[in-house]
Amino acid sequence: MGERGGSESARDLSRNALDGLRNLLCELQSSVQARVLSARDAASSAEMSTVAAVAATDTLFRVDRIAEDAVLEWFRDCWPPNDPVELVMEGLEEHRSVVFPAGAAPDSIAFKCLIDPVDGTRSFMHDKRSAWVLAGLAPYRGSANRLSDIAVAAMTELPPRKQRLADQLSAVRGGGAQGIVARRANVDTGESRAIRTEPSKARDLEHGFAAFARFFPQAKTLLCEFESALWRRLYGESGPPSIFDDQYMCSGGQLYELLSGRDRMLGDLRPEALAKLGLEDGHAARPYDLCSVLIAEEAGCRISDPFGHPLDPPMDTGSPVSWIGFANETLEAAIRPAFAACYGEFFSKPGGRARRHEATQQST
Repeated sequence: MGERGGSESARDLSRNALDGLRNLLCELQSSVQARVLSARDAASSAEMSTVAAVAATDTLFRVDRIAEDAVLEWFRDCWPPNDPVELVMEGLEEHRSVVFPAGAAPDSIAFKCLIDPVDGTRSFMHDKRSAWVLAGLAPYRGSANRLSDIAVAAMTELPPRKQRLADQLSAVRGGGAQGIVARRANVDTGESRAIRTEPSKARDLEHGFAAFARFFPQAKTLLCEFESALWRRLYGESGPPSIFDDQYMCSGGQLYELLSGRDRMLGDLRPEALAKLGLEDGHAARPYDLCSVLIAEEAGCRISDPFGHPLDPPMDTGSPVSWIGFANETLEAAIRPAFAACYGEFFSKPGGRARRHEATQQST
């Protein structure tokens, strides 16, 4: 792809260049998948769930360290040396900047790569449900990089022991639904085939899955009250129709459920709920949890912050992120007014986090 400075935008990259970068992210994730599954199959759940470190924003387990080591080794050995990249990943916060190839001049950095090596660690290490390797790549803008800069994204499934098939999806910005590359591979043989993913075309939530994240005891009651208020506002005091709840402890997995047609609406308001209760935001989504949101957007899902603005936090590992996603525009139009009213009632009080967040969004 040649040498380039850090000012290049996604619009300056050719489709061939973008596809080449997409292939690199897929190769990275396949390598991480192979390493993690091999280690998992040789160990017990208790061994994989050993606490390795406690970071500022999350607890890291042994499986996280295995995946992080695989990421660093792949970049060291496989990333094209003529296109220096800065890596942003949880666990690297103590380093000012991690760049591959090592020693590359700061003004030669071409890309920033935001990665979550194992999104959904807790369910995966206890062998309950798939986790995902997530990655998003953006033309380099230093500390100014935001999620909207991501031009290429990929996500690869880390299945539980009994599941031998795993999906991998990737996309480039502007490619649309037809540009999404989705494949399902046998993790034992490596054989794969193309699959089709399509968000739900439903016009309402009845007999479908929709929920807000409430994975941990902290703020669960408040989040349940918010969700119940939303259903009442949408469907009256008699209660909502049949709406099914599925708490997938994995932001990447939630996005997959939306873009594959399994879920119709999902949201995560943990930062607001925790702030309202005066609790630390350690159990909240971070930008790396949503670095593959580009794939859902290209599929036609409607993903935004709670105010309807594009989801656009900094490409870092510390910023708490709230979001809401709809499978299609019709669902968004039907639900967003009621959502906005409930959000204002529960979280947009004077001086509250929601007001400050909205002001920050408008200033960026």
